[in-house]
Amino acid sequence: MVDGTDARTLRLWQLLSPTLPVGAYAYSAGLETAIEQGWVGDEASLVDWVGGQLQSGIGALDLPVLARLQAAWQRDDRPAVEVWTSRLLAARETAELRAEDIHIGRALMRLLGEFGISEALTFDRDRDVTWATAFALATARWAIGMDQAALGYAWAWSENQVAAAVKLVPLGQSAGQRALLRIADAIPGAVDNAAALDDESIGATTPGVSLASGWHEVQYSRLFRS
Repeated sequence: MVDGTDARTLRLWQLLSPTLPVGAYAYSAGLETAIEQGWVGDEASLVDWVGGQLQSGIGALDLPVLARLQAAWQRDDRPAVEVWTSRLLAARETAELRAEDIHIGRALMRLLGEFGISEALTFDRDRDVTWATAFALATARWAIGMDQAALGYAWAWSENQVAAAVKLVPLGQSAGQRALLRIADAIPGAVDNAAALDDESIGATTPGVSLASGWHEVQYSRLFRS
């Protein structure tokens, strides 16, 4: 018999689906310039690039903030949602990274509104929002546990990075899947480390990503918006 846990898992899978109409496929989060600069050029260097961000970027910033956003949504604490959303946006060090987060966050909020989650409607146009803000709202309303939500968030981000690399390096599909398999091995550790961080320890240390993103704004030839 299918139970509530199975139903929640299916909801999470829908949030992670590459068919979700939020436009994430249009962004590379600086990876396009990392490839242009020669920092990423094969399967091994892709694993290093993404793995480094899982440890020092996504795992040190997005995932702990995601946990606080989900908790705020669960207790209907709008001021806390806005505080943590603002803190996450303030940590985006380039215009492109900030615009990426806001764009896909608002797109997911619009979709959640169509799914009947009424709180999403007020964040569609007139509120600061991030992907984590919307993702946390969905997981809170669908009773998806934080551990599973964090694993899913990290997986979706990693898969998008690999998909971009397959197009840009270019990598073959099999090489991309091998890289994703190795990257996935690091996700549980990133989730565990994120869960152990206190508020004052939250923050990314990924200067290479910031440089790549800043240079991408003036890169001559681009396929991606970030």
